[in-house]
Amino acid sequence: MPARRTRSDEERVWSPEAVHILGKPTGAICNLGCSYCFFLDKEQLYAGDRFRMSEEMLDNYIRSLIEMHQVPQVTVAWQGGEPTLMGIDFYRRSIELEERYRKPGMSFLNTMQTNGTLLNDEWCEFFAEHDFLIGISIDGPRELHDAYRVTKRGEGTFDKVMAGLRLLQKHNVEYNILTTVNHINGDYPLEVYRFLRDDAGTDWMQFIPVVERVDEHGNAADLRGTLASERSVGAEQFGSFLITVFDEWVRHDVGAVFVQTIEAAARNWAGMDQSGMCVFNETCGLGLALEHNGDIYSCDHFVDPEFLVGNINEASIGTLVSGRQQYDFGQDKRAGLPQYCLDCDVRFACHGECPKNRFITTPDGEPGLNYLCAGFKSFFHHIDRPMRIMIDLMRRGQPAAGVMDILAAEEQQFRNALQALGRNDGCPCGSGRKVKHCHGAPQSSVPARSLPDHLGVPRAPVTERGKRAAARTAVSPPGSEPKLAP
Repeated sequence: MPARRTRSDEERVWSPEAVHILGKPTGAICNLGCSYCFFLDKEQLYAGDRFRMSEEMLDNYIRSLIEMHQVPQVTVAWQGGEPTLMGIDFYRRSIELEERYRKPGMSFLNTMQTNGTLLNDEWCEFFAEHDFLIGISIDGPRELHDAYRVTKRGEGTFDKVMAGLRLLQKHNVEYNILTTVNHINGDYPLEVYRFLRDDAGTDWMQFIPVVERVDEHGNAADLRGTLASERSVGAEQFGSFLITVFDEWVRHDVGAVFVQTIEAAARNWAGMDQSGMCVFNETCGLGLALEHNGDIYSCDHFVDPEFLVGNINEASIGTLVSGRQQYDFGQDKRAGLPQYCLDCDVRFACHGECPKNRFITTPDGEPGLNYLCAGFKSFFHHIDRPMRIMIDLMRRGQPAAGVMDILAAEEQQFRNALQALGRNDGCPCGSGRKVKHCHGAPQSSVPARSLPDHLGVPRAPVTERGKRAAARTAVSPPGSEPKLAP
């Protein structure tokens, strides 16, 4: 059991107005046995425990969470393990406690991340009645989903998950889909994206890379591992996955489908202070995890004795969050960047991503480089021009979806120019190669990065006025911002 820590009021070093806490009422206990799940082994932290949050602990949590918030909306987020194992009455009690401790003018956003296999009509009626936002985990079509998302007996879960999704849709429950990208489905970005869009019928997607750290013997080593497991998505593989998804989205789905990573990038390109994703913000520290027994950890990905902030039975959430330990944890995200990152031209979009993935070395041998660096770098370079076009459109009061017509017109112009040239002429993409060896080759494509940059859309200097304008005209419509932490 982790050692207890307490914090006094005198140790407060910052005063956040709000936090996002992932409550884990069943701890790491889950009805599935997904091969790559980083949280299943957290059960070992509380060996012999029942892994059920008591009613007294729930009361203390909701009261303390409301007490520390200085904003009108409070997010009450449940995760696991699998949170539905607590039973529906636990969450009915949570709603009652929200009403009991509500401050004047305060509202609540209740969310739950679930594997969806235990959902039924009663659950979905409850979600609909109380306006829950549900995150449901689906990794793509059957053969890709069932590669790793399996029962304790190793059986595929696709049918049960899809049945849960259809129940959410039947009852008009607001939901989004979380897809983990591993070394198998990472090779099929179009198949995954089109399945989620066309077959699953979702308009909000999260793509979370699986980075499973292991030691030199291949054993799971969590935060101390120096290698990535074979189940992990490769860095370049993940970059290619995101690029392919983006190319499909920017040509067909802008304004209709919302991809969390793209939405976050748009905010960074617009110069907004927060991207909507903690991993792409300059600092962190506002997203914590609550275990079933009241232990609070610095982050859901840092549930480790070293990052135990304290217990809500011994100090209030406001006191624990505002202490030196949590403040330093959040600031270390920026302070720990190697020089290679500090000098990077897309640092504004990435900020080193999540510290949990910073376990490789830079080209000059400095430690602390993100394992996914190469992939994110290629992705952010690839999307630069379309992003600038969209931001320019929005700053002129036009919808971002106009980028689809612009790119379509440019690509048609390019094809027309290509058809007018001979096979031995220079390719109009500017590669310096002959047409027959470039875009005139069989089965060639016309990628956006190869088109001439004749629109002349600059990366406008970011002003306070520009930030406000971008905030009013974000790619997402009002209310579609990311609401569930990864």
